[in-house]
Amino acid sequence: MAPDSCTRPRIDIDLSRQTLSLYLTDELQPRVYSVSTALNGPGEQQNSGCTPRGRHYIRACIGAGQPRDAVFVGRRPTGEVYSADLARAFPGRDWILTRILWLCGREWGLNRGPGVDSFRRFIYIHGTPDSEPMGTPRSHGCVRMRNRDLLELFDLVKPGTDVVIR
Repeated sequence: MAPDSCTRPRIDIDLSRQTLSLYLTDELQPRVYSVSTALNGPGEQQNSGCTPRGRHYIRACIGAGQPRDAVFVGRRPTGEVYSADLARAFPGRDWILTRILWLCGREWGLNRGPGVDSFRRFIYIHGTPDSEPMGTPRSHGCVRMRNRDLLELFDLVKPGTDVVIR
C-alpha cells in the first residue's frame, strides 16, 4: 500500500524476501533494496543474534559527512575506510560501514523493554562490505545494506521515520 500525500516516509523490511522498501510521500511505488538480516532468523531476545520483528522507528541517524566505507565501532567513526587490507587484518570483525540508522522498538514486551529492547540490543540498518551477499540472512541481528543503497536511504529519512520488520 503506497502512502498518500499526508503521510511521512516509512520503511518496510520483509525478512522472508530480504528486502527493505522505502515508501516516500511523492512516489507511487516504493524504492526496494536488497538486504541481509540475521543468520539466526527473526527473534527479539537479548543476545539471540536475531532480527527483531514489529514496529520500530529510527532513533538516530549516524555518520553524516563520513566517507563511503567509513568504519564505525561503538557508533563512532574510527577514521578508517574499509579496504581489503583492513579486512585481512581483522578477519572476524562484524563490519559496520558508511552510515548507521539506529532502531528503537515501539511495542512493549515485543521489541521494547527488558530482555527484548531493539535499541539496547543495538539493532541498526547499516552498511557492510560489498563482498558480503545481499538477499540472504548473514548478519548478527542488524539489517545490512549495500553502502551505495544506504547512502541513498540515509538522505531520504530522518529520526522518527517508521520502520516495520515482518
